[in-house]
Amino acid sequence: QVQLVESGGGLVQAGGSLRLSCAASGRTFSSSAMGWFRQAPGKEREFVAVPIWIGGSPYYAASVKGRFTISRDNAKNTVYLQMNSLQPAATAVYYCAARINYSSAPRTASGYDYWGQGTQVTVSS
Repeated sequence: QVQLVESGGGLVQAGGSLRLSCAASGRTFSSSAMGWFRQAPGKEREFVAVPIWIGGSPYYAASVKGRFTISRDNAKNTVYLQMNSLQPAATAVYYCAARINYSSAPRTASGYDYWGQGTQVTVSS
């Protein structure tokens, strides 16, 4: 089992930056696929990014590519999401997700078994 705790959210002005962290408990992190998703009020949860995983490359939603950077540190059991040039459209609750012992990095919410509680990101105009 994996427990995920996100942090780093907050209120930022348009054009600003935030760095989200997702700390995972348990000894299965190094063999778990990880991803970031977000959910804005009244909208469905949407894919944001997945990090390098088993020979693959980071993959980003079109809406964040070039501005967001995802990374993972297996030594620290942590996944990061660096968000630059933030715009009000990025306002949402951001969630990290995990799937234990999985060799690919799903890009849909249904592909993950474990979720954090989320961290609020609010971008003011």
